[in-house]
Amino acid sequence: MAKPSSIPQYKRRRPVSWPRRILGWVVKLVLIFLVGSVLWVLLYRFVPPPTTATMLGDVFAGRGATRDWMPIGQIDRDMVRAAIAAEDSKFCQHNGFDLEAIEDAMKRNASGGRIRGGSTISQQTAKNAFLWQGGGYARKGVEAWFTFLIENLWGKRRIMEVYLNLAETGIGTYGVNAGRQRYFDHGAVAMSGLAAARIAAVLPLPKKRGVVAPKGFTRRYGGTIAARIGVVGRDGLDACAARRGI
Repeated sequence: MAKPSSIPQYKRRRPVSWPRRILGWVVKLVLIFLVGSVLWVLLYRFVPPPTTATMLGDVFAGRGATRDWMPIGQIDRDMVRAAIAAEDSKFCQHNGFDLEAIEDAMKRNASGGRIRGGSTISQQTAKNAFLWQGGGYARKGVEAWFTFLIENLWGKRRIMEVYLNLAETGIGTYGVNAGRQRYFDHGAVAMSGLAAARIAAVLPLPKKRGVVAPKGFTRRYGGTIAARIGVVGRDGLDACAARRGI
């Protein structure tokens, strides 16, 4: 009688179903995004961002994009204080998100007042450096992720440095140094409090507000920021951006 074969009989593998394949692709894409975004943020911790989506938009529109990177140690302290006074008074206290400001902005927008976003300087920096302009929940979600990364991988001083060099200060003009050269014919090394305040006043709407001979709301807002600069310095609200290192 013949003995049964001792060679194991392997079963044919069942083909992977399409739902499982799609899930596998999604997981791979998410991992690639997470690892890639961390490496991207780490690179920009040491290297100035070469360009941004907003700059490319201006270039393709024929307006060009002017910028002149300046280390934060060379930027006049009043410019740092003006940015904090205008955009994010809790910059040194929060972890990237000011929940109280976001809640206040939502209430004010719902009541029909002047539209406000409630974004911190950290959120704006994440958007300017890595993403694109415009709203949408998807982009806001990605912005939150990059905000978390720069808060933990850069630190406040680097965030402020990148912000002041990428923020749009006029049509086709980026950064406070290029803005200062455009409007006042010299760089941002030495600035008066009023000049810094006027540049900070146009940051939310640089294509619509004028730095030179501002009128109406922009003029009043610039005056308010100029008065707040002293408060920021007195209360040490810029201390995290003034320290050397990260």
